[in-house]
Amino acid sequence: MNPSINRTVTTIAVSILCCLSTGDYRAEAAETIRINGSGSSLYVMKPLIKAYTKAHPKVRIEMSKPLGSSGAINAVIAGALDIAVSSRVLKQKEVAAGAVSREYGRMPLAIVTGEKVPVTDITTTQLEEIYLGERRAWSNGEPIRLILRPESDIDTTILEGLSPGLNRALKTAHSFQGMIIAVTDPESDKAVAAISGSLGAAALPAILVEKVPLHVLTLNGILPSVHTLANGTYPLGKDIRFITTKNTPGAGLKFIDFIFSSQGRAIAEKAGVLVTTGAKAGK
Repeated sequence: MNPSINRTVTTIAVSILCCLSTGDYRAEAAETIRINGSGSSLYVMKPLIKAYTKAHPKVRIEMSKPLGSSGAINAVIAGALDIAVSSRVLKQKEVAAGAVSREYGRMPLAIVTGEKVPVTDITTTQLEEIYLGERRAWSNGEPIRLILRPESDIDTTILEGLSPGLNRALKTAHSFQGMIIAVTDPESDKAVAAISGSLGAAALPAILVEKVPLHVLTLNGILPSVHTLANGTYPLGKDIRFITTKNTPGAGLKFIDFIFSSQGRAIAEKAGVLVTTGAKAGK
């Protein structure tokens, strides 16, 4: 064969192989879904991811330590993540940047202590007294050690909404020197479990999915559960929403479709989520 023709054929063959290789890589990359969000929401994602990847073994779902709702939303907008799982509504500037929210449900936010704290129920009035510093010990004399979340955290906002008195009390607690403040849900859960005499709050999936050894208290006699949250007798609920953009890949959107399917809803409810109906994009 003419050497010039041989070189031409070789060049074409290499070009075709390169194109095929690039196409294969892109197809594989499109099946990788990057997810992050609030810690309590990521607890819920674990059984959903397990079920989905079992049925779709070619799909890889990456989920690292929680960035929090705001961090994950910013990462989705920047293209560093495909899906954010958020505990709050979108801010107007996030909507303007292209973020789209789809409501999914609510998780009971439980009042929790270390396992050895000798109480089973707590009242709103008692919580107000504890956060104000007026009640400093449990019935056995052990000091109460509060595990706070940052003032701007959604858990703090939810607790503040329980009563005007608790709103004031939490602001007072944050003004005290030397308070333990846990930034993320896992940090808070681990601190409550590890510190003697502790008191804090945790979303129900921390107990049902993550199996954190926490002592769940009834609040004014009502046990936090999907059922009591649904019928309105339990007052503390934490949202779970899915945030995407127009750049979220098809693989990510298919996973969200699974989460909203009857199978996905059943898995989420078992994990401690009250899945709401009539969810619409853009809220």
